[in-house]
Amino acid sequence: MGLDRTSKEGALRDEESTPGLFGESAVAERLRAIVEKAARVDSTVLLRGESGAGKETVARAIHGLSRRADKPWVAVNCGAIPPELLASELFGHERGAFTGAVSRRKGCFERASSGTLMLDEIGEMSPEMQVKLLRVLEERQFERLGSQAGPIPVDARIIAATNQDLDSAIAEGRFRADLFYRLNVVTITVPPLRERPEDLNVLIDSISSALAARGLVPPHLPAATRTLMRRYQWPGNVRQLFNVVERLSVLHPGESVGPDDLPPDMRGPLAGEGDAEPGRPEFAPLPCDLGEGFSLKEYLNGVEAELIDVAMDEADGVVAEAARLLGVRRTTLVEKLRRSRQDEAAARRRSEVSGRSDR
Repeated sequence: MGLDRTSKEGALRDEESTPGLFGESAVAERLRAIVEKAARVDSTVLLRGESGAGKETVARAIHGLSRRADKPWVAVNCGAIPPELLASELFGHERGAFTGAVSRRKGCFERASSGTLMLDEIGEMSPEMQVKLLRVLEERQFERLGSQAGPIPVDARIIAATNQDLDSAIAEGRFRADLFYRLNVVTITVPPLRERPEDLNVLIDSISSALAARGLVPPHLPAATRTLMRRYQWPGNVRQLFNVVERLSVLHPGESVGPDDLPPDMRGPLAGEGDAEPGRPEFAPLPCDLGEGFSLKEYLNGVEAELIDVAMDEADGVVAEAARLLGVRRTTLVEKLRRSRQDEAAARRRSEVSGRSDR
């Protein structure tokens, strides 16, 4: 039941299998860590998070890292199927079980045998179906509709997902508490994109690679555009980001996309309406007095140092990412950081010498 590191090493960083988990932020690392732990066991998992945050991506990652990775993966959206048809979808039916049942059909539980079954939008399930699902989870067996052959054992790892507040749903009587306790063995909360803006660049690159594999030509997103995208709140999360990058790939294939090319709701206030023009850095204010003693070189060096500090903070200290934000080569930024450290060291030595001479 343990995780086979030889065959699955690096699976969580594979661009096509887990783009929603990509990132170097502390939030992304914590998510990867709990996914790896959940993958080692067969316990039921409940994924909670906003729509579009990547719950199915997380579920697929758990399956892909588990001992069931080479077995069936089956996902069903419980909110997209009418209640009267959901039982047939989950448990299957025999020929003649109801009008229109012209042949035997295996349900999701049977098709997912020895693999993983994801029950998406579990919060949308009707009260009647909640009772039936609870019985299956408790007894670990089910029967096809109209079957006389007896129960079929369940051998599928269950992962449920919802964007609803199940605690409120239970309080309001819309969701059964006993079913919640059955599902809530291992809970993983998938964070919204706005809580990990530092992961945006690597997500964009991952999405661009996926689109390129489909034959699209992703656009070039310069630092100003990416900065504006990072400040956006992304109410649709990773799914919305994917759609935006795909739209830009269709409208501007291989072109450089400026802030004005982004969807209107992402551009923020228009220039001249009180805020700085979107995508333009806010430079340090000019000095009021250009009199004797002013040094243009020192002033520009100070502005450059401040911008480098801001970029390094936004990039969480990743030099390559900071260089991209500043629009310079990585080697150029490395050299500037080296000179800055040398200047700081020299300044400290002069201060120490001056201090000793004063004594």
